[in-house]
Amino acid sequence: MKNRTHNQQKQGALRKELRRHSTSAEATLWLLLKSRQIDGIKFRRQFSIGDYVLDFYSPELRLCIELDGQYHNTYSGNEQDSIRTEYLNKVHNIRILRFENKFVFSHSEDVISEIRAVIAEIKCNGQ
Repeated sequence: MKNRTHNQQKQGALRKELRRHSTSAEATLWLLLKSRQIDGIKFRRQFSIGDYVLDFYSPELRLCIELDGQYHNTYSGNEQDSIRTEYLNKVHNIRILRFENKFVFSHSEDVISEIRAVIAEIKCNGQ
């Protein structure tokens, strides 16, 4: 049997805790993503792949949406994001779309437009 890499049981408590204590930016974006509100695409919240927990993930499109706070603007944060992105891209063929937390509040329409554009691109390219 193949080893499971998605939503491993060992991360169940962490995923639940992250959902329960999400940032205000995550809660705001989730209100716009949940229930297939964007182009009928299902997104999951706090979905794990390998050792990483993704903020939002569409298995159908292999699309991850990450919201980044101030930590991600540090050298260490950027380095860890690069390693994570490379792993998700190369090992799982997942595309990463990143937004700063503050952008979700100040430009939510632009965030949704960009998500829609990426969804259209993925669908057009046949994933």
